[in-house]
Amino acid sequence: MALDPITLALVQNRLDDISQQMGWVMLRTARSPIFSHAHDFSCFITDAGGSIVSQADGIPIHTGGGGFAIRALLGAFGKDIAEDDVFILSDPYAAGGNHLPDWVIARPVYYAGRLVAFTCNRAHQSDIGGGAAGTYNPAASEIFHEGIRLPVMRLADGGKVREDLWQLLLLNTRTPHLLDGDLRAMMGSTRIGGEKIAELLGGLGVEQGLAYFSGILEHADRRFRQAVAALSDGVYTGEDWFDNDCFEPMDIGIRVTITVAGDSLTVDFTGTDPQMRGFKNSSLANTYSSVYTALSSFFDPAIQRNEGTFRGVRIVAPEGTVVNARAPAPLTMCTVFPACEIMHACWQALGKADPARSCAGWGDNSFPISSGLQANGERFVMYHWAGSSGGGAVDGRDGFPQQGGLNSLCGLVIPNIETFEQLFPVRALRQELRCDSAGAGKYRGGTGAHYEMEIKTPVEFSFRGEGFSKFPAFGARGGLPGAVGDMKVEPVDGEAFTPPPYGVRRAGPNRLRQISPGGGGWGNPFERLPELVLRDVRDGVVSRKAAEVVYGVILGADGRTVDEAATASLRNRA
Repeated sequence: MALDPITLALVQNRLDDISQQMGWVMLRTARSPIFSHAHDFSCFITDAGGSIVSQADGIPIHTGGGGFAIRALLGAFGKDIAEDDVFILSDPYAAGGNHLPDWVIARPVYYAGRLVAFTCNRAHQSDIGGGAAGTYNPAASEIFHEGIRLPVMRLADGGKVREDLWQLLLLNTRTPHLLDGDLRAMMGSTRIGGEKIAELLGGLGVEQGLAYFSGILEHADRRFRQAVAALSDGVYTGEDWFDNDCFEPMDIGIRVTITVAGDSLTVDFTGTDPQMRGFKNSSLANTYSSVYTALSSFFDPAIQRNEGTFRGVRIVAPEGTVVNARAPAPLTMCTVFPACEIMHACWQALGKADPARSCAGWGDNSFPISSGLQANGERFVMYHWAGSSGGGAVDGRDGFPQQGGLNSLCGLVIPNIETFEQLFPVRALRQELRCDSAGAGKYRGGTGAHYEMEIKTPVEFSFRGEGFSKFPAFGARGGLPGAVGDMKVEPVDGEAFTPPPYGVRRAGPNRLRQISPGGGGWGNPFERLPELVLRDVRDGVVSRKAAEVVYGVILGADGRTVDEAATASLRNRA
């Protein structure tokens, strides 16, 4: 069937709009702040075979591997799928999941009695049981310590919710008052998406509509291959590192070799270190999603982002390594670490293939999770998002001062800190951008922040301190690395302590102090425009001394102007 290019673009845009409408429904109806404030969920659409045709909503680490989940669903149920069914899954080993807290609600979409698509919502639950409240258990040494495991299961049968399964899910969370509403919001969002797809096919006709679904995938394939073909054929390498396995210090490397051959890429992780004892191993779906996110953010942003985009990409992830762990290795940290390290390694390799597009490293987010009891006796789980790190710079733009996570490409929202004071028994004391923490460069990295929170009730902390390591966010094209971070807990009654990089600790009412890492810089710092350095000094994110020593910019005596002659002399001598 010949496809009209204008109609093709309209169908793609319409599917993307449907994904976003699903997200708006979720945002407005979910109960947990992790959804209604932070948007830690993603809605996507696949065709009847499980290939993603739209992932316009949410965060890419969720959606890039979404096809694994739907193909697992099809493998488990085959033709035993009916209209008004709803399915749920999460397990990374048995159900195509990325990690256990990200539950997928998948709804088959029928038109004229024919299965035409799946509308999906993947959402990070507030709590799924396990050894630590809030889904992350740094003490886990196998997946059984991390919470309830969900194979592909039918949650609703012909439109009727299975109450036995529903009660099982509520029984395995510390926050059932939130989960009950969140699951209904997820199901509602996919129902709206299914209705909108039926409307679209009603206007196009089912055969023509499905032909355009295929055309969307083929068009993205062509566009991405054109971008790859513009690179020089060759073999390019990159790597990133951990300095611990969650239990003890050790250097663990993620190594990638990217081979460009014509219009195709091979992304090979051979040489990556074996899987670790702790929960920073990656599932296969998560590794694919991490690679896709790295590629999407490196190449032209106008290229469509669906599963067709990456048909020309071959990924080699040796089993038993950090990027493709064998069961029963723990995995819950994987959508952050090693997802970010996988992306960094890919960026470093790609930056050698096309230096002009190189990306500096982003600071590793290291904020903790605290959980405790509200005055009414209900459990709360609070993510300290306001302690997020700085982003990396690229050619033409400074890094974001703070960001929701490299894995989300800022699709994860840092909630309003005053709102959290209304939701949780806390009082915000400080959220202030750091000084001299951003990696210097022609374009500097993001600063990170000083973050202090008074916690008024006893809590259990789940710590993750990857950004406090000896491997800071790297610079690109002569840019400097960002600064690492730090953290301290000061109980009202008790001795202050510096948390371990990973671990679970309990504390009474306390003051949490965090310094979050900065992002890497891009380009020679002496090429930064003096007026931008002046602005940074006046904004308090670069000191006057660093302006002179690091950037070669000398300010006037009043600190409000640039001494142009002295600056030119200093830079010329350098």
